[in-house]
Amino acid sequence: VQLVESGGGLVQPGGSLRLSCAASGNILSINVMGWYRQAPGKQRELVATITSDGNINYADSVKSRFTISRDNAKNTSFLQMNKLEPEDTGVYYCNVDLLETFYGLQRYSQRRIYWGQGTQVTASS
Repeated sequence: VQLVESGGGLVQPGGSLRLSCAASGNILSINVMGWYRQAPGKQRELVATITSDGNINYADSVKSRFTISRDNAKNTSFLQMNKLEPEDTGVYYCNVDLLETFYGLQRYSQRRIYWGQGTQVTASS
């Protein structure tokens, strides 16, 4: 399974960015898709998650500014980030909790968790 992230960049405070994360490979189903971020010198933290049936969880610091969504048909998640603040600066990583299909003597599926390569988001004037 591969995760490809896109959409990071440099914006002024108050600006917007939209991140995408596309998963591909032998995917049977995806339970949870999420976004995490890591600022310099800090631990990686949760930004938002969305389950297959649409349950959403946000970090308090991004509620009302960020919106997570997903396209189940394309195994893709999105993070719309509005009113970006300097404190939002960091590397953003997508995360998926899925069932992956393996082909050996018998076909079977196993739960796996994957991370994207990370994309830099910088809000600065």
